[in-house]
Amino acid sequence: MTETELRLQKQIDDLEIKQAFQEHTIEELNDAITQQQKTIDRMTTQISFLVSKMKAMEPANIASMNEETPPPHY
Repeated sequence: MTETELRLQKQIDDLEIKQAFQEHTIEELNDAITQQQKTIDRMTTQISFLVSKMKAMEPANIASMNEETPPPHY
């Protein structure tokens, strides 16, 4: 092989190595995003459940501070 062919082969090898690392990184990122989306979906469901529970709650029997009469010592 000539010097030029050796240099080109080294460049090809380097590119193949970089591509392999990039594929691995992309797979890891995809796994992380998939896991995050599952977490977001679960949390969205939980929040929707909590909102529906809060809406269904009866108002408290305690009056607001504005409606309360002041204590006798005032």
